[in-house]
Amino acid sequence: MQSYYVFVSSWMTKMESILSKEQRVDKFAEDLSNRCNVFIQGFLYAYSLSTIIKTTMNLYMSVQKPMTKTSVKALCRLVELLKAIEHMFYRRSMIVADSVTHITQHLQYQALHSISVAKKRVISDKKYSEQRLDVLSALVLAENTLNGPSTKQRRLIVSLALSVGTQMKTFKDEELIPLQLVLKKLDLISELTERIRAQCDCCFLYWHRAVFPIYLDDVYENAVDSARLHYMFSALRDCVPAMMNARHLESYEALLECYDKEIMEVLNEHLLDKLCKEIEKDLRLSVHTHLKLDDRNPFRVGMKDLAHFFFLNPIRFFNRFIDIKAYVTHYLDKTFYNLTTVALHDWATYSEMRNLATQRYGLSMTEAHLPSQTLEQGLDVLEIMRNIHVFVSRYLYNLNNQIFIERTSNNKHLNTINIRHIANSIRTHGTGIMNTTVNFTYQFLRKKFYIFSQFMYDEHIKSRLIKDIRFFREVKDQNDHKYPFERADKFNRGIRKLGITPDGQSYLDQFRQLISQIGNAMGYVRMIRSGGLHCCSSAIRFVPDLEDIVNFEELVKEEGLSEETQTAARQLDSVLSDLTRNFAEGTEYFKMLVDVFAPEFRSPKNMHLRNFYIIVPPLTLNFVEHSISCKEKLNKKNKSGAAFTDDGFAMGVAYILKLLDQYQEFDSLHWFQSVREKYIKEIRAVAKQQNVQSTNQDEKLLQTMNLTHKRLEVCLQEFELLYFSLSSARIFFRADKTAAEENQEKKEKEEESVKASNGDLSNSTPADPVVK
Repeated sequence: MQSYYVFVSSWMTKMESILSKEQRVDKFAEDLSNRCNVFIQGFLYAYSLSTIIKTTMNLYMSVQKPMTKTSVKALCRLVELLKAIEHMFYRRSMIVADSVTHITQHLQYQALHSISVAKKRVISDKKYSEQRLDVLSALVLAENTLNGPSTKQRRLIVSLALSVGTQMKTFKDEELIPLQLVLKKLDLISELTERIRAQCDCCFLYWHRAVFPIYLDDVYENAVDSARLHYMFSALRDCVPAMMNARHLESYEALLECYDKEIMEVLNEHLLDKLCKEIEKDLRLSVHTHLKLDDRNPFRVGMKDLAHFFFLNPIRFFNRFIDIKAYVTHYLDKTFYNLTTVALHDWATYSEMRNLATQRYGLSMTEAHLPSQTLEQGLDVLEIMRNIHVFVSRYLYNLNNQIFIERTSNNKHLNTINIRHIANSIRTHGTGIMNTTVNFTYQFLRKKFYIFSQFMYDEHIKSRLIKDIRFFREVKDQNDHKYPFERADKFNRGIRKLGITPDGQSYLDQFRQLISQIGNAMGYVRMIRSGGLHCCSSAIRFVPDLEDIVNFEELVKEEGLSEETQTAARQLDSVLSDLTRNFAEGTEYFKMLVDVFAPEFRSPKNMHLRNFYIIVPPLTLNFVEHSISCKEKLNKKNKSGAAFTDDGFAMGVAYILKLLDQYQEFDSLHWFQSVREKYIKEIRAVAKQQNVQSTNQDEKLLQTMNLTHKRLEVCLQEFELLYFSLSSARIFFRADKTAAEENQEKKEKEEESVKASNGDLSNSTPADPVVK
């Protein structure tokens, strides 16, 4: 096998070289001789290979002796070489056909030359006899027959004529042998294509199909040389013409079908499926390198480059093309799609594997287009909706980044939820979930406001708040209309005397948490709206012009297309109108949640709630203390209770002030201005003392003062941050307008719409379900 591998390879190179060269006029005869020799050499190699393969295989079968794997591989290699020779002739068939004509003429010329020499010799001999005349006639016949196309009959006549013509020593020995050789060559060259086809016919493989699985295993192990598959399938195809002559069945189709099925099953089992599994395994291990996996060092465990299989051209077999690349791509697409369907949160992993398959193996993967979840999915909108009371107490809201962060966790990491997660959830469950979520939030707020009302109605709280309001009215002129810091601090400390929970929380702490939870719920509603808009905008980006959307149903009807197409167009119109409406309106859930609670909050029977604005200063003090304590815990080893953001409180305060229409009352306290002045005054006093003490060189006192200075600065910074957050949160609830101004604006809009519709009120939109 090794020897023939070298022989055939060098012959193919030689053939390629000779046929590629341009023929020179001065060396035409030499060139034709070279071509003739190389064609014959190829035929002889094919003959030898065919004989070796058939003899060996049939002997093994005859003596019922099992073949070794090495023998099977070697024989399969020889089959490949045999088909390679046939393929070489086929690939160059145009040049071969052209050359054969010239070579035939050249050989005929050589034969004619030899015969004319012999003929002259016969004529020059003056002795006359009948035998001599017969010889001369035979030579003339051979000459005349050679002067024409080299058909089978003519060659036969030449052969018979020369059997007579070579009698009576008309040819010398050194002339006869070359003539016989020329005629042999002429025989071979004239039937070159048929003879090559006959020698390279591998229909005998039908009886030796058992070698095919072993061959495929070898191809899989030595992927570098995978292109040889084409030759083997070409050999397997040779069995078909013989099978078409089968007479033992009613129809040969059944036999062909069985053969086709058998070969394809073996191919799938021993090559394609193994290849698919190996590629999938490789992609998985590459993507999950962060896990502790088996040793994948190629220097220790070896490495197979399976990418060679994907550079193969599709293999033709029966009435199909076997495209290995397409088969593996389809397998991976199908697997990744099905597994992503089962676990949507794994979509990012499979996307990464798709990209890797494209980069490493050149596979053109298809996007799954499933409603994707994210790798760090966190909680799903449905989960949050069902357990909103748990969510608002366990997560902290960040107003600026629009993100929720888990308060505490048993793991080493905290979960976060942001707009992208919400948008993905909405993509997964549909936009209908948004209204349901807001309805759930409404139910949750009702329960929380009931507790809120109870706290505000409590005698101890109510009496203190009324006292504080009276006190402020009395001293506001003296205090430049600023609520005194000391009064708020006194309230904050005094409320601890009413009782403390086992974990050390006062009633004010619990009230602050209640407001934070209400604010978190509002933050969640805001995030739902943002996520919805995000989802809609990514879906609607394919619509070219939102202002001018054509009606597809009408266009389809005009064209007179089928009923199914009209239904599809109607569906498309409905989807587009939904998307544009959702994108344009982006329902104002905040306004709805204000409108639904405000009348009840502002009604005379809930007068006790009107005291809320005066409890905000002590609440902010309590919040700042709590915030500083949480941030300090971030630097400690035990981080339980650590946090760096809690904007739910600012959202809650802004929302409740809006419901009570008390923005003006709260602003009249000038609370944050009072706090700023108080802290700046203290910081200056401490700085002054530091300057005095620095001359006394009392280090302990200086350290104490530095700490005091730092603490005051931290407190001032926290108040500033709270002030900014509260100002931002108020924008959501249109803090610039009082309830009276909003009602006036509403009336004006209604009057305008009435005028525009000329009294036709039929187009007015119904109230949103959540308001009902």
